[in-house]
Amino acid sequence: MASKAGPSCRLVFCLLISAAVLRPGLGWYTVNSAYGDTIIMPCRLDVPHNLMFGKWKYEKPDGSPVFIAFRSSTKKSVQYDDVPEYKDRLSLSENYTLSISNARISDEKRFVCMLVTEDNVFEAPTTVKVFKQPSKPEIVSKAPFLETEQLKQLGDCISKDSYPDGNITWYRNGKVLQPLEGVVVIIFKKQMDPVTQLYTMTSSLEYKATKADIQMPFTCSVTYFGPSGQKTVHSEQAIFDIYYPTEQVTIQVLPSKNAIKEGDNITLKCLGNGNPPPEEFLFYLPGQPEGIRSSNTYTLTDVRRNATGDYKCSLIDKRSMIASTAITVHYLDLSLNPSGEVTKQIGDALPVSCTISASRNATVVWMKDNIRLRSSPSFSSLHYQDAGNYVCETALQEVEGLKKRESLTLIVEGKPQIKMTKKTDPSGLSKTIICHVEGFPKPAIQWTITGSGSVINQTEESPYINGRYYSKIIISPEENVTLTCTAENQLERTVNSLNVSANENREKVNDQAKLIVGIVVGLLLAALVAGVVYWLYMKKSKTASKHVNKDLGNLEENKKLEENNHKTEA
Repeated sequence: MASKAGPSCRLVFCLLISAAVLRPGLGWYTVNSAYGDTIIMPCRLDVPHNLMFGKWKYEKPDGSPVFIAFRSSTKKSVQYDDVPEYKDRLSLSENYTLSISNARISDEKRFVCMLVTEDNVFEAPTTVKVFKQPSKPEIVSKAPFLETEQLKQLGDCISKDSYPDGNITWYRNGKVLQPLEGVVVIIFKKQMDPVTQLYTMTSSLEYKATKADIQMPFTCSVTYFGPSGQKTVHSEQAIFDIYYPTEQVTIQVLPSKNAIKEGDNITLKCLGNGNPPPEEFLFYLPGQPEGIRSSNTYTLTDVRRNATGDYKCSLIDKRSMIASTAITVHYLDLSLNPSGEVTKQIGDALPVSCTISASRNATVVWMKDNIRLRSSPSFSSLHYQDAGNYVCETALQEVEGLKKRESLTLIVEGKPQIKMTKKTDPSGLSKTIICHVEGFPKPAIQWTITGSGSVINQTEESPYINGRYYSKIIISPEENVTLTCTAENQLERTVNSLNVSANENREKVNDQAKLIVGIVVGLLLAALVAGVVYWLYMKKSKTASKHVNKDLGNLEENKKLEENNHKTEA
């Protein structure tokens, strides 16, 4: 708003303003402010006691003043001039400090605080500097790759909205890149937005890469001035793919060439150390002078031992750049004689051989019924315990999965053989008869009893082990009997008998029973006699007690006589 001061005041002000002077000792004063913040400018003048009012103005480039704020010392009222760029942005305090909100670049001016008395005008100038921190620099328009020995556009480093403008610097692995003809070319440019008056800085980098730039980080930074001095902001790292030609080829074998066996599929892989790697190669197989054109891999299926040899590969356009490797196709043969199921008779001889043929030394293991044997089996005279399932197994330890095994199932047959034994119980009341049988296939055992006798225990069989087992029967014969054991298998029927006499101790047992009865009867009679004697004794003792007192004197005399008689005899 325009000042509302009266005409007389305006006249005084106009007369005095031409005579306004700077307060001695004030000098130049600068206020630094960040873009968008509030600019605070103290008046820097001592308020005189006869102050009429205070005003703020700024100076145009041509030096002409523009008044923006007025405050009366008497009415304590504040008025703001109608200046569009400061509408609703000004605030004037009682001590005449001027605040400007939302600082802009256009606020960079020379402002003057004026204090007016009736006879003088005092001024204190303040210069405003506005700073705007630029955006974090960013590397854009990045090259998809760099090539060795070629100067190529790497990218642009851009930083926006800066005031004042800043400088951009490029770095390789943290070290500053200096321009170098034909190797490092840097072009810098800046542009100001006419509305915001903010600067955008752009720096373009052309660079000739080498293999040393593989995985090497590139960055850029912007250096600018702020309210507190110079500052620097760095960009994120950028890593570029570096292209370079192939200088060497290598050949690989999958799976590992030390573990290839017959029946495997072999994949040959040829690699060039360039970037990007070559996509096509020539493969040379053993005995074939002409190369086979293929991608970087070539596969051979179901290889045999005759595939052992040297394999090579080279570039299509540089056949002199070649790589080779030797491949051995491992093999393992096993022959077991005899094999399969073999049936022999007990006592026969059976030679067994396990023959190995391999590309290198192989280990041989013999197993019988899943139990490892210490040595290979040899049968000069077969026994039943020799029967079982034999396995000859061999392997190449260095080649995974290369194993062979053959099996022999040996069956040892024999006719039944019988042996009978007898055992009498210590009491003499029973006898145990055992029928031992040997043969294969397992013979069936049958018992037959001739004569009378009671079977105390039915037949009991043991486990059948190594062609042998037994059956036993417990019997208490009343007379002489004959027990017959019959064993029969598919080969033959064998019979054996054993005579068993009646129990010889039966009469002795009866006599012992009679003796026991007699002893019991005698003991009863003795007890009866003892009772009668005791009764008679008690009866006699009652009668004798009546004469005890009478006979006491006689007893004393008799005692003395006896003592005298002993002395005389002595």
